[in-house]
Amino acid sequence: MRRLRRTKIVATLGPASSERAMIGRLFQAGADVFRINMSHTSHDKMRELIAAIRSIEKEYERPIGILVDLQGPKLRLGQFGGGFAMVKKGDTFTLDSDTAMGDVTRVHLPHPEILQATQPGQTLLLDDGKVRLTALESTGKRLVTRVEVGGKLSDRKGVSLPETVLPFSALAPKDRSDLEAALDAGIDWIALSFIQRPEDVAEAKKIARGRAAVMSKIEKPQAVTRLDEIMDISDSLMVARGDLGVELPLEKVPGIQKQITRAGRRAGKPVIVATQMLESMITSPVPTRAEVSDVATAIFEGADAIMLSAESAAGQYPVEAVATMDRIAQEIESDPTYRTIIQGQRAEPEATGADAIAAATRQIAETLDLSAIICWTSSGATGLRVARERPEPPIVAISPNIATGRKLSLVWGVHCVVAEDAHDQDDMVERACRIAFKDGFAKAGRRVIIVAGVPLGTPGATNMVRIAFVGSDLGEQA
Repeated sequence: MRRLRRTKIVATLGPASSERAMIGRLFQAGADVFRINMSHTSHDKMRELIAAIRSIEKEYERPIGILVDLQGPKLRLGQFGGGFAMVKKGDTFTLDSDTAMGDVTRVHLPHPEILQATQPGQTLLLDDGKVRLTALESTGKRLVTRVEVGGKLSDRKGVSLPETVLPFSALAPKDRSDLEAALDAGIDWIALSFIQRPEDVAEAKKIARGRAAVMSKIEKPQAVTRLDEIMDISDSLMVARGDLGVELPLEKVPGIQKQITRAGRRAGKPVIVATQMLESMITSPVPTRAEVSDVATAIFEGADAIMLSAESAAGQYPVEAVATMDRIAQEIESDPTYRTIIQGQRAEPEATGADAIAAATRQIAETLDLSAIICWTSSGATGLRVARERPEPPIVAISPNIATGRKLSLVWGVHCVVAEDAHDQDDMVERACRIAFKDGFAKAGRRVIIVAGVPLGTPGATNMVRIAFVGSDLGEQA
């Protein structure tokens, strides 16, 4: 199951893809990581999906990552008498703590923190931005606004506040329950929704205690403003373009996508680009030309992974959507322009031994036209640092830890192999050559480069580089 591309594919599971047979077909078509959206999934269903994925993983003997996406705090209006109200531009409209049914002049807002935190002049977006309000006056229990863009408001529509920092955690009670259940089930990645500040990430990491890596979804302007701080504490980032495009002008989203992707690469942390990538394939067996260009842009930019949401979760053509992404990635990565862009964005190595060795490994491998870069990695750190270099030869990460292999399944260019740790350096070299030969990365007579930490099995101690010859008997070394 060697992939013929470096960019990874994340497929969301849902009603159209919840059976084991379909999950297996998605994996065969190219899915490297499966996403479980807790906005629509019970704990029992989550455990059922995880069991199916682990069964497929065992069948194919290749680590598969599982990403559980937490819902995050959902801010919603109360209810209207008759179910809806039409508000017009220029009208005064009040949000308050009164639980009575709403009308064209007011509605209940069951979130006192919004009433208390919103200041005059700040914007409120209702129903995914279809209705826009400007705050005029706030008493803490009553928020008077002016309607800037009118429209129909109905029961329980969402509320967004792009200019207001809200004084609550990104982990609602439901999220805490979902997080504990997911950790107990042994998932690999946790995605946090609607984070505003690094403290939101720290809270989740404190609960996770290393049992899963934590991914920050960047979908609020407040998170964009504090991107560097959030990046420092996160294990990975997701460009969540759906809500980002609600809370920010749409024309700003492409630039922010590039900013986040490049920042993630500089930091050596995986970045997923998500939302509406092949949206038309929910109902069509082929994408639009614009969607193909959108996916290509993320790949040209060097994103670690591209994600399918409703296309694979609820669409009519989930397998075709994954296969389409796979074909686009293979084609873009074989384009001469791709290597030029990837090389042009390469960041200088940080002043650490691990970074210096990763940069040297990439340069040696490309200069000598070596067949593969093979990383022995316990924690995954070596694989991450080598992937940050975006080398031309393929990367094979060998780890004794299945959890490390699953985590690295999200990382650009890394082919993960789970194997018993090497006994000594000779064993390490011989087995690296065997694995490279067996998985089709190196032919007999070719050379590979091996990077590891000595003593073996020491997490984070990348300090050794060795060039090895794949002999005809797979035992010769140079």
